[in-house]
Amino acid sequence: MNPSTSALLTDLYQLTMVQAYLDQEMEEEAVFEFFVRRLPPNRQFFIAAGLEQVLVFLSDLHITSEELTWLEQTGRFSSRLLRYLETLRFTGDVDAMPEGTLFFPNEPILRVVAPMPLAQLVETRIMNLLNFQTMIASKAARSVLVAGGKPIIDFGLRRAHGAEAGLLAARASYLAGFAGTATVLAGMQYGIPIYGTMAHSFVQAHKDETAAFEHFAHAQPHNVTLLIDTYDTEAAAHRVVALAPALKRKRISVKGVRLDSGDLADHARKVRRILDEGGLQQAEILASGNLDEYRLQTLVATGAPIDSFAVGTAMTTSSDAPSLDCAYKLQEYAGRPCRKRSEGKATWPGRKQVYRRYTDDRHLDHDVVTTLTDQQPGAPLLQPVMKAGLRLAPSPPLQEIRHQVHSQFAQLPDQLRRLEAGAPYEVRISQALRTLAERVDQCL
Repeated sequence: MNPSTSALLTDLYQLTMVQAYLDQEMEEEAVFEFFVRRLPPNRQFFIAAGLEQVLVFLSDLHITSEELTWLEQTGRFSSRLLRYLETLRFTGDVDAMPEGTLFFPNEPILRVVAPMPLAQLVETRIMNLLNFQTMIASKAARSVLVAGGKPIIDFGLRRAHGAEAGLLAARASYLAGFAGTATVLAGMQYGIPIYGTMAHSFVQAHKDETAAFEHFAHAQPHNVTLLIDTYDTEAAAHRVVALAPALKRKRISVKGVRLDSGDLADHARKVRRILDEGGLQQAEILASGNLDEYRLQTLVATGAPIDSFAVGTAMTTSSDAPSLDCAYKLQEYAGRPCRKRSEGKATWPGRKQVYRRYTDDRHLDHDVVTTLTDQQPGAPLLQPVMKAGLRLAPSPPLQEIRHQVHSQFAQLPDQLRRLEAGAPYEVRISQALRTLAERVDQCL
């Protein structure tokens, strides 16, 4: 059994509600929408990510005989529920914003239309997948926007909150514009370019730092990027320069060096001078070590001679905003629009569409959230992706999604490109949606 695709990767109350729905024959069509209520501090936008994994999950939704036996043995569930789960398949419709779409608070990015028990049951895993990858992609985008076009690599697997998190973080960060990842399985599974150098342990295992560099160069003749801050950074740079002629005679070139500690800008300037004076002008400098978008912005702004960056923990855990205030809420049941009115968590009822308007120079101007039947000027963002449980088309390649994200970055107004929060992007609620909400309130 693969835990990541199991239908039991859910909350208990999903199963208890499904049993109650079945008992009361509440199996008419339900409409749920996923959205994020508010931006984390200093954030300007979100990037929709995780749709592919949601569609895979829904396409393969089923209960194994082993799972069914376990559920029966708990003694918590009725025979009617067990019979329902025995033939469980997703038969509903899904509309969603394509992965890589920039979006804003209170805009639905995914809608599920299915019989109530089914639409309810899939809530937890849908939220789990969309929350995580959207969170990571949105965090990674901030580094991309301040890096000045310099490549950024995901180095975060070892600090990720579990194997799936590390793998999906590699995917989400690449989608948002990272150049690649150190996570090997992400290269195999998603076609993401993989990068790697060496660890301090490799240097420490040798009695001589030069010998460590030489042995690594022979082991990886086409990827000679040497970690030079194990002992004395500038002394190690001189050792690289001294070793380079012997390597060159064996047709091995030093591709670059990596800095992982200390004052990266200062070390980079000193190392760049050492490399250039030693004839290694082509060798690049990669910087790593507890980097985030703020440190990247400073390094780029001060002109530090760093060619690429590796970002790990801060991105893979989205350390400053490790979760999103997201929700998957019932908007319609049996043709009746529904609205939650809880204090601070009220929702807009009914099936919705989001329209995006642009300025004359093709920058984002504002969005309009309205009812599905209220057509507005602009580009509709939610698109059908699944009908009657079947996918309508394969997802585009990650490289294509990545290109679309890059194109949308060019459409961001200046105030949305900054790391510090400025004037928020305008999301308008249409009169049609306000009127529907008033009508629903009058019936409560």
